[in-house]
Amino acid sequence: MTAFEYGDPASGSILIEPVDERDLPLIAKRAEMIRELSGTEIRFVAVGVKDWNNDLSPWKAEAVFGNEGFGGGAKETLSAILELATRVSSDKGSGNDPSGNKKKKIYMGGYSLAGLFSLWAAYQTDVFSGIAAVSPSLWYPGFMDHMRENRIRTERVDLSLGDREEKVRNLLISQVGNNIREAYNIIKRDGAECCLTWNEGNHFKDADKRTVSAFLRLIHDND
Repeated sequence: MTAFEYGDPASGSILIEPVDERDLPLIAKRAEMIRELSGTEIRFVAVGVKDWNNDLSPWKAEAVFGNEGFGGGAKETLSAILELATRVSSDKGSGNDPSGNKKKKIYMGGYSLAGLFSLWAAYQTDVFSGIAAVSPSLWYPGFMDHMRENRIRTERVDLSLGDREEKVRNLLISQVGNNIREAYNIIKRDGAECCLTWNEGNHFKDADKRTVSAFLRLIHDND
């Protein structure tokens, strides 16, 4: 796992996003957009994921697209991210408190399976002040049961989905709309703040823009 860091190391707001190699050319621009639009200094850490279907899946599952299944390697990935979070949050100072006395806020989020991973992580640890689950893969087998049977451990979740993502022929994928509506209610049941935003288009439209918007909502709503 390789971390690519952008922004102000002393910022009080740390954003972590698991990404694959296709995202890397866009990450610097994404970090700068968040800084400009938020009006505050941030620290953005992109975590390079080598095997998307393995490293971000919470448990093993059969293939949904093609022949590649899901390996269930999320625990190892989260362990590495938590070590990273400890390191980056230990840097002195913050955007609002040069003395470094103010506790830094760590947010994590991602798109598609990375969004599901981020949401799953919030059931494993209370390290994150907020989670951005952008077009998350809530069709993942067994995940809704996991949410129903456990309690989330973060303060806030930002859910978002394209308004055409549930309008597909694949019966499993088509449940994503109903599942995200239920996920919203489950998170509210657990006492966390939650918002659900519907974006225009299918799963593949404006992924970069949707991710930036989700992180911005987390930052603003936790000021």
